[in-house]
Amino acid sequence: MDDDFQQDKPLLRVSRLTKFYGNRVGCRDVSFELWPGEVLAIVGESGSGKTTLLSSLWGDLKPTTGCVEYLMRDGRMRDVNALSEAERRLLMRTDWGFVRQNPADGLRMNVTAGANVGERLMAVGARHYGDIRANALDWMGRVEIPGDRVDDMPRDFSGGMRQRLQIARNLVTGPRLVFMDEPTGGLDVSVQARLLDLLRGLVSRLNIAVIIVTHDLAVARLLSHRVLVMKSGSVVEEGLTDQVLDDPQAAYSQLLVSSILQV
Repeated sequence: MDDDFQQDKPLLRVSRLTKFYGNRVGCRDVSFELWPGEVLAIVGESGSGKTTLLSSLWGDLKPTTGCVEYLMRDGRMRDVNALSEAERRLLMRTDWGFVRQNPADGLRMNVTAGANVGERLMAVGARHYGDIRANALDWMGRVEIPGDRVDDMPRDFSGGMRQRLQIARNLVTGPRLVFMDEPTGGLDVSVQARLLDLLRGLVSRLNIAVIIVTHDLAVARLLSHRVLVMKSGSVVEEGLTDQVLDDPQAAYSQLLVSSILQV
């Protein structure tokens, strides 16, 4: 499928996605489209529903109602929740990635850094040890991890280096869509800035679509083209990032922005 064809359809189409926990609302009636190469930030305070939404999109949670459609490489929009288990596993190993807030949750801590990156290649059929190792070294270099750390264990890495390793593990198979859950959370400010600069460069060069959950509006401004603002499980405002953050229309969005300005 050529790039022109891909641009004719959204990469992801979400329609009235709702998740209940018993009588409690996780997220309700969320709809949006995500286009190839677009970065969408989902923002809101703790308990706003943004993490539930992300988990429902990725598949950690099964939505109560609604539809998540993805543009497969054969040009068809498919309901992700209707895929077979084998199809879903393949999607998550190839076209999708997930960068988790705690890198230990997205890495195998009992194997080397190089093996963490190489495992994802093996999951899509790579078998030549030399090629796998060369790819792992290449991607470690891209995320600014020295090549001489390739045989070190992730437990011996700093938090920022673990997060960069998790990014390399996710991007090595050339995904078209990456989910990120507070990727800079828990890191020192200087480490956050370096990681964000790295992410912005990689996403732009590789033309990856990203859905990022963050409570940090500075992260949203730096990385995203568009923003969804969530409150109590619902989207209260959406639009271009600079437009929403510079001139918020919803009262809750105004409160979020003003609280940052007052810090």
